[in-house]
Amino acid sequence: MSRLPESSAVSPGSSPVDAAIWCARRGWPVHPLVPGLKVPAANCPSCREQSHLAEQCSCLSAGRWCHGFHAATTDLMRIRTWWDTQPRFGAAVSCGPARLVVLDVDAHANEYPSRQRLLPGVPIPSVIDLAGLETGYHTLALLAAYRKQQNPCEDEATLRVETASGGMHIWYSLPPGMRFRSSSGAGAKAALAWQVDVRAERGYVVAPGVRTRKGAYRPVGTVRTPAPLPEWIANELIRTGHGITSSCEPHGRIPRPLIRQTAEGIDGLTRLLDDVQACASASEGTGFTSKLNVAAFTAGGLVAAGRMSNSEAIARLTHAAEAARPTQQRKIARTIRDGLKAGAMRPLHLEGRS
Repeated sequence: MSRLPESSAVSPGSSPVDAAIWCARRGWPVHPLVPGLKVPAANCPSCREQSHLAEQCSCLSAGRWCHGFHAATTDLMRIRTWWDTQPRFGAAVSCGPARLVVLDVDAHANEYPSRQRLLPGVPIPSVIDLAGLETGYHTLALLAAYRKQQNPCEDEATLRVETASGGMHIWYSLPPGMRFRSSSGAGAKAALAWQVDVRAERGYVVAPGVRTRKGAYRPVGTVRTPAPLPEWIANELIRTGHGITSSCEPHGRIPRPLIRQTAEGIDGLTRLLDDVQACASASEGTGFTSKLNVAAFTAGGLVAAGRMSNSEAIARLTHAAEAARPTQQRKIARTIRDGLKAGAMRPLHLEGRS
């Protein structure tokens, strides 16, 4: 089958399936979105009724679209089947398996928080006048100025997409061996900059050319290929805690049993916490509470088995949860407390030990 032209399937008038196929042919796995929205298409009735890990769901191998970015594929036949079933589906690209990092710049004009929250880890002296600073465009430009680098929003060498709300997606490709986790720019921790989200592992972005109820995702300029991630941005992502080491979550499905031996237990919890933090990719429809509950239950089992301290468990759970839902502190604390208590009833010991 012939490759789509460079400009095809990325214009605002394109159909969602054209945009999905255009992305898939570039090696970027896609999954469907609820028509007109930015949230993944709903799970099947069985998945909605059962609490289980997405990576272990039989729906994925059966070619269904359950579990959002976990179902993402470049299989053109499967993509056409999905959109034949629901032609109004939107389309999203799963950033992790696509080897992409996308800087999601928000344009919501708000009063900025404390100076310490604007550029985490970068002190901003009080003598610097921040009058007029309101959006992610401003904070990303400020970070670039601090590092004496080009503002990524003005990087004409890479694919940039204007979002429906007036923000911008800045796409970069990753070299082999380099991986980053997603984050929310509204989070108090693990953020690159205020109002600048990071879409990477366990994150997704609306595909170029797709239209939602709020408007179209329009490519900017003529470049349709992500440039390699600039070294200075990679360094900033590592500095702000976005780096994933080789000991962290591997690609592909989680082996069964998920948690038994010590290393599997801690790494299993890390995977679950990454799932929780990835809920920052959307304000709803991500199963945030269920994922946090599973992570807290697992942590409770590790605490009961003496594999980690209760304070460490609470700190890790809270960090991941507040990065995804920074305004839900009370709900987060309650979910963590209940999950730890329930998990403590089933200690996760080393195999062969009682």
